Amino acid sequence: MSEKPAVLVFDKPHFQVRLDKGVLKVDLKEGVRHEIEKLAEARPALRDTLGWMFQTIIPLDVKLEEIDKVDRDASGRVNIKIPNRRDIHIPLDPAESIRLVDKLNELIPVEKEKAFERVKAGQEAHRQEERAKAGDYKYIRRGV
Repeated sequence: MSEKPAVLVFDKPHFQVRLDKGVLKVDLKEGVRHEIEKLAEARPALRDTLGWMFQTIIPLDVKLEEIDKVDRDASGRVNIKIPNRRDIHIPLDPAESIRLVDKLNELIPVEKEKAFERVKAGQEAHRQEERAKAGDYKYIRRGV
């Protein structure tokens, strides 16, 4: 199974930043933290259960719809604010940080809109299901 091409990739000596259409991935390359990251990403149930603990040790993959704000400082460090999670700080070159921040600011609103549409569709399906159940009860009560 081939992986979709990334929107942006920055390969640094100790980590890799990969921006896909809907996900920002920051992967460590070596050491104990890298092994913990592999463990966390291989077992989604464990990651979801112990996510807070893992995300204080290693940067977990982040869906773009979860990102609240992205900015950069003069040195090139990208700061990503995520509600209910530890913020991510990625040390990049100034030119790389500009590209990443611009691309994130382009893709995040699109992903948030898609997430909103999914929630809206789910709510509508739930309402239709409730109406159908209510209709079945009326049918039974009338004795038809």
